[in-house]
Amino acid sequence: MPARREHFDAIIVGSGFGGSVMAWRLAEAGLRVCVLERGKTYPPGSFPRSPYAMRRNFWDPSEGLHGLFNLWSFRGLGGVVASGLGGGSLIYANVLLRKDEKTFVRENLQDGGYEYWPVTREELEPHYDTVEKMIGTQRYPLEHEPYRQTAKTLAMKLAAERMGLQEDWQLPPLAVTFANPGQPPIPGEPIQERQPNLHGRTRLTCRLCGECDFGCNYGSKNTLDYTALSEAKRLGAELRVRCEVKSFWPEDGEYVVEYVDHSEAREGERPEVPTSMLPRTVISADKLILAAGTFGTAYLLLNNRAAFPGLSEQLGTRFCGNGDLLGFLFKCTNQSKGKREPRILDGGHGPVITSALHIRDAAEGGTGRGYYIEDAGYPEFVNWLYESGNQLAVLRRFARLGHKVVKGWLGLSRDTDVSAEIAEVLGDCVGSASSLPLLAMGRDLPDGRMTLNRDGLLDVDWRIRRSSSYFQRVRRTMAEIADALEGKLIPNPLSYLSRVITVHPLGGCPMGRSAEEGVVDAYGEVFNHPGLYVADGAVMPGPTGPNPSLTIAALADRFAEHVIERSRRIAPSPSPTPEAPWVPPPM
Repeated sequence: MPARREHFDAIIVGSGFGGSVMAWRLAEAGLRVCVLERGKTYPPGSFPRSPYAMRRNFWDPSEGLHGLFNLWSFRGLGGVVASGLGGGSLIYANVLLRKDEKTFVRENLQDGGYEYWPVTREELEPHYDTVEKMIGTQRYPLEHEPYRQTAKTLAMKLAAERMGLQEDWQLPPLAVTFANPGQPPIPGEPIQERQPNLHGRTRLTCRLCGECDFGCNYGSKNTLDYTALSEAKRLGAELRVRCEVKSFWPEDGEYVVEYVDHSEAREGERPEVPTSMLPRTVISADKLILAAGTFGTAYLLLNNRAAFPGLSEQLGTRFCGNGDLLGFLFKCTNQSKGKREPRILDGGHGPVITSALHIRDAAEGGTGRGYYIEDAGYPEFVNWLYESGNQLAVLRRFARLGHKVVKGWLGLSRDTDVSAEIAEVLGDCVGSASSLPLLAMGRDLPDGRMTLNRDGLLDVDWRIRRSSSYFQRVRRTMAEIADALEGKLIPNPLSYLSRVITVHPLGGCPMGRSAEEGVVDAYGEVFNHPGLYVADGAVMPGPTGPNPSLTIAALADRFAEHVIERSRRIAPSPSPTPEAPWVPPPM
């Protein structure tokens, strides 16, 4: 008789903001949980930085790539998502803003409406509180040294004042540790954690290096592997990395999941057989929670649709990019002293995002569909790339240095100090120092559709022109910021080709009041399939407006309570797990 396959109370596919919160809450309730994450773990110091390592830092197992970044390219847009334990938290810019209360709109979908939110801000409020506390938030400490001189933050504040929008500028909550409890913020100090993290490694307070979007090598970001997943593991959840789910189906009142284990794959080498032919592991659970991200979850459901009769026809609908648009402030200046001088923005100093300007929605007393514009810093190596871009100017400066050195060698010059000439090789460097990316996001129209193409690959039909009035308003505001800082705006070049890049894909499995309106209900449960849940950005019936991470996590917390309540109707509540004593972090 064959051995019974391994069984869990709940299997969670993916470890981003939805999957991690679900794992933590379900494990806290005493359920036996298994998290399947296709990517690797990334402890401090493991994120690639060299060109050699970075070229392998992408996700495509069929080509021997098992890295962090997964890039998608569709007709109207491109998308960037993460592959690793902690999901999108590994590469996001840390902003944890709540969806504005009045944008939980309830439009008539039968009469030209685009969104209907079956939950309210009031219903999500306690869940926002819960996950905010779990993840841990701090605002950029602009009132302290050495932070109060952060040029890009001060510039954005000045721009808001000059535009008459100072009340709409803020330092948003960030999932970054700048200071230990009760202590002043100091870059590079060991973080005092209440419990050891799952990596067993020491973390450091933010070193202001601007590398957040490439993975924080110092553990300063409160990513989900340090927070919800560490707690889930402590409470007994099983975290399986490099496990890529391929198929799932209902069987005898439970859900069966097949996945490929990539743990033995040799990175950088193509597999000897196609990934579709690799052996698969089979496990089962009473509850199956899909949290593989908007692209991943939609693809999995579309690809396994035949196993789920009665699945809503709304599968794949309500897709949007949360209004993401990138722009660049270029060569800003300052004439406050009577002459035109470079305005130093120093985009590589600080975390990626420190501040946000909120342009209010019509539902909030503004006009049109609202949005946020945030300073978007970058790692310092980008400045070096920028300054070395003009090769002719660099060669000229090297030639002047070489001429001085050769004269010294030949005894034709008595001046043996070449320090100034070496400094001159770098140039004035004001081009990079006075430029800065801007990232906008907001309420574009959720009118895209996700399908599978003839090759069985994910496709998205979303066009920028359908939200053209929204994007035009965003560009105008970015241009006003550039004017306020006496510089120029360079729009994202892809926008001229009617394309945008989104780091916040949403929709595809939208919430609704019925199967005619959505794929899942207001608790994330798939209509007509009890015990099957979706808990990630795919459930959004429309854009969140601000950065969606916190809203995804809050919804997952709400969904988890529903799963726990349903489970308790079937079985008695287990005894609570005793809290482990506090252990000081390793030094």
